[in-house]
Amino acid sequence: MRVAVVVPAHDEARLIGRALDAIPGWVDGVVVVDDGSRDETSARVVSRDEARVHLVRHAQNRGVGAAIVTGYREAFAAGHDVAVVMAGDAQMDPGDLDALLAPLAAGEVGYVKGDRTRWPGVARRMPRARLVGTRVLARLTAWATGLPVRDSQCGYTALGRGAAARVDLDALWPGYGYPNDLLAALARAGVSVAEVPVRPVYGDERSGLGLRHALMGIPFLLLRAAWRRQRGALRVRRLA
Repeated sequence: MRVAVVVPAHDEARLIGRALDAIPGWVDGVVVVDDGSRDETSARVVSRDEARVHLVRHAQNRGVGAAIVTGYREAFAAGHDVAVVMAGDAQMDPGDLDALLAPLAAGEVGYVKGDRTRWPGVARRMPRARLVGTRVLARLTAWATGLPVRDSQCGYTALGRGAAARVDLDALWPGYGYPNDLLAALARAGVSVAEVPVRPVYGDERSGLGLRHALMGIPFLLLRAAWRRQRGALRVRRLA
């Protein structure tokens, strides 16, 4: 497989270098999407002058979901078979990349998500409030989509070209509810999804996911997903 890493970044000048340094040398291409940064994020990327790194800039901040979709389109247009998301704040451990890609390489699924909750000692590594919130949102996402996911919010993911072609990427939620909306779209398209344990990494980065997203935006998307799923099931029953 030709593997590309998509790096969504918004005001990540302080950590973008660390994130790019962590990407293994065997990765074929890297697409950094600067989502309307007001700092030196793009300048830091350009100054590295790496042949495999391609920078795309959004003139305005459109949201992490929109940045990832831009990265997907660039990666697949360049001929890559798989697009892995590794955030610009260096929260993804490159040591987990092989395990993340394995189900795709074996042809078992079309999309793989990291699962931080199954990592040994996760309760010591992951802030308690975030761990509880992650588990609650995962259960709600599983109910809404029908997919037995355990860590719906983990951003460390790998999407195959074929799976991407089966969903309308442009219709996905552009903000922080993007992973939930993508799971719902994949479920409706009949794409198989797998989860693999990945290491929770927390340092001095700042999370953009706040209470407003967790209590309002994401629940709205999950209710919409559940309604669409039910509507689809009713349509199938009528046709039968």
